[in-house]
Amino acid sequence: MREVSTKRIIAEVRDSAIRANYELGEDVVRAFQDALEYEESPVARDILGQLMENAAIAREERTPICQDTGVAVIFVELGQEVSIVGGDLKSALEEGIRQGYEDGFLRKSVCHPFSRQNTGDNTPIIVHFDVVPGDKLKIWVVPKGGGSENMSQLFMLPPSAGWAGIREKVIDTMEKAGPNPCPPTIVGVGIGGNFEQSALMAKKALLRPLGTKNQDLELAKLEEELLTEINRTGIGPQGLGGRVTSLAVHILMMPCHIASLPLAVNVQCHASRHLEIVL
Repeated sequence: MREVSTKRIIAEVRDSAIRANYELGEDVVRAFQDALEYEESPVARDILGQLMENAAIAREERTPICQDTGVAVIFVELGQEVSIVGGDLKSALEEGIRQGYEDGFLRKSVCHPFSRQNTGDNTPIIVHFDVVPGDKLKIWVVPKGGGSENMSQLFMLPPSAGWAGIREKVIDTMEKAGPNPCPPTIVGVGIGGNFEQSALMAKKALLRPLGTKNQDLELAKLEEELLTEINRTGIGPQGLGGRVTSLAVHILMMPCHIASLPLAVNVQCHASRHLEIVL
């Protein structure tokens, strides 16, 4: 049994919360560069250039990419041969986020649903645990902004809807979203499972690096089809028109009940923030 201390977990999560908000992933920056070659609108090209400049300034001056530093979503894969010592895992994750948002001068965005009273430290976190074989602890820190999250949708479709129904709902979701999620977006799509699992898959799909192909050839083809259709809407960067409304569509799929066809669309803004920790 391999031991991992909560002290180390707290330090790593703290640093990752800050870095995720300061440093836009290189895969996203490359996607901006690729989009510049594809985009024809002068206004859209100018916006893409500003997004790249903003990311460079944030990295160099150690300041958030966006004023919305998000709700802290954390995915955990806990190896069966790992023992957490010095406390419990969830408390360590929360303490890491608490310290990161305080020390990194990140906006605290978590509040009571009705009174809107801010909790003051961006907790509680939202955490998803998986127990897996092995002796590694993997943690993904994902600050998720409100503007893009508000545009996300979940549908319980009849099985007869098929791919045509899924395609219609995804495109309709993105058309209705318009400029609100700060495009160019990344679109996570979860198909199958059940009500909650489809939503979880849609969010987890956003963790896949931009520019990588879906390992399922059928899903890779469907991703390309959806991306083409979304970009044909002409919404463009920041909703001001253009050919690049989304940078990518990522799909995760699993079997579902014979009476159901669950579909979730989780929208991510251009500031696709996530960091992976391996302990």
